[in-house]
Parts: sequence; C-alpha cells; structure tokens
Amino acid sequence: SRPAAARSTMPFGHLVIGPPGSGKTTYCEAMRRHLAARGRDVAVVNLDPANDSPLRAADVDVRALVSADAVAEALGLGPNGAMVYCLEHLLANADWLTDRLRRPAGPDGRSTFFLIDCPGQIELYTHHEGVRRLVDTLSSALDLRLVAVHLMDAHHCLEVSKYVAGLVVSLSAMLHLELPHVNVLSKVDTLGAAGPLAFPLSFYTDCHDLSRLAEVVDDAPAFGEAHARLTHALCDVVEDYGLLHFVPMCAEDEETVARVCAAADKACGYAFNADEGDNTGILGTVAGPSGWEYDRVNAVEDRYLRRELEGDPDALAKLYREGLGEEEGEEGEEGGGDGAVEER
Repeated sequence: SRPAAARSTMPFGHLVIGPPGSGKTTYCEAMRRHLAARGRDVAVVNLDPANDSPLRAADVDVRALVSADAVAEALGLGPNGAMVYCLEHLLANADWLTDRLRRPAGPDGRSTFFLIDCPGQIELYTHHEGVRRLVDTLSSALDLRLVAVHLMDAHHCLEVSKYVAGLVVSLSAMLHLELPHVNVLSKVDTLGAAGPLAFPLSFYTDCHDLSRLAEVVDDAPAFGEAHARLTHALCDVVEDYGLLHFVPMCAEDEETVARVCAAADKACGYAFNADEGDNTGILGTVAGPSGWEYDRVNAVEDRYLRRELEGDPDALAKLYREGLGEEEGEEGEEGGGDGAVEER
C-alpha cells in the first residue's frame, strides 16, 4: 500500500484587506465556517484596533494590546493618525502577536490556518510600510505563508469612477505588499436591487478591454473631458500590468466562498501542501475547477442580477445610459419645482 502523505506543520493564512465596508469581517466569518467544515483548525485574528463590533470573538484580538479609540483620546489624534500609531505600536511589540500565533500542531499533525482581519485604511496597503513589515515579521518568525485577499464592494461596478479607483487601489496593494494575491468582488448578491450595470459581470471580474469602460464615461455628461482623459489613462495603466482579476463572492453562498477558498489555497501554496486527510479536493484545486471561468461568473450573474442580454452584448450598456438619462430628468424636474416655489 502507498504510504500516507506527510503532514507539514507549516502555517498558512489569509491576510484580509480592503476599504472600509467592503465586508472583511463578514468574509472572515464565512470563510471560518467553510474551512472548519472542511476539517481545518481555524483561528481568526483581529488586527483592526478600531473594530468594536466583531461578528464573533476573535481568537487573537489586537485590541488587547492597543485600541484606536484609547489612542485617539489620549493623544488627540484623528482616526487615520490613531490607526497608524496603533500599527506602529504593534510592530514595536511584534513578539506579543507572534507569541499568540505560535501554536503547536494538533493531535493529527495539522497546523492552524489563520484568517487575519485587517483595518480598512487603504493607505496601510498602498504606500505605508507598516503592514508590509508586519508580514515580513510573521513570515520570518513563524514561517507563516500568507495570501492577501483584497475585497472590493461590488457596488463600485455601478459607477465608473469608483470602479476604476478600486482597480487602482487593488493594483497598488498587489505591487506594494508583494504577496500572493486574490482579488474578491464582494457582496454580489446586493447588485440586483442596486441598479443596472453598464456591462455583464464578467467584464468587471476579468478587467480586460477597459477601453469600453472609458466609452461609457464619455457618454455620461456628468464627466468632464479632463476626467474622461484621466479615466482612459488609468485604464491603460491597469491593462498594461495585466495583473487584475476578481472572483465574485456572496458570503452566504457556499459555492462562491468555495471558489475564493480554492483560488487562495492555490495562490499561497496550501493546495500543494497535502495537509488534508483526503487530498482529492486539494488535487482538484491544483488542477483547477472544471468548466470555463466565464460560465461560472455568468452563473453568479444569473443568480443575483437576474438580467438577460437577449443576444445583444450592449443591452446592459444601453440600460445603464437610459438610467443616467432618467436621473438627470429627475434632477431637472426637482430644479423646476424649486423655481416655481421661489416665484410664488
């Protein structure tokens, strides 16, 4: 008989980052349930010193060391200044964190899998050195293999400027942190009631042919010529790097959570570590899921957006432009009503 695969005690984890409100804490809870159901020993780590409403008690909570509210009150700092101070205080006391993350392997030799919930200040991931230094510390002290999971709220797809800004932030974080990276389009289940998208969901997840996005900007009268040129230039930068791709996810949809998990496992190397009793699923992750990514994204779109293109690839773009026209008409009517009141 074939000998059992050796189990490694090397720890792995997700470094969950993203702007405020993108769903990082919700992601950690959904992923914790998913990984626990697969038999992994999961520990949730809260590194947000301003997170005063966690969904569940974290296994390791940085607020036991330093709190953003206490720092702001004691030093008279604003929220961003207090957050930077807390991060630098954590770096100065990195032993406090590494001691709590240094856990012995379980009875079956399986290592702990960490879900690290990070603050929402994007400057910490785009140009401040704090998070990058912390990752280096954890890697050298614990041999912790992390994958950055960057969340972007799917509502950004409704507005061109927000979507392009989200792309730039995601790209900046990838280049700055220098970690394996998985970009997640979170809260896709709320898109159906939020309004029409200019293009199919696969356009926003693939981040290809962004010149079509610039055409929609040109058609929107709210954007000036200079803003349109800036959007064109930023789209060119994103496409020139060719690094961005998003995995759509709904925290209550186990299928989408599993797809994000598979992408993260492959990115950080967990899929190659033979760390689960039945390696069939792990080998499937390495080989990649069956079927086309386009079809899987379309299935998510059909499930939550409930729109059909009816053979016209520009149908959603037309619907989007019609929506812009209706909004401008409503603003005009409101303006006329105010004028009538003033004349009386």
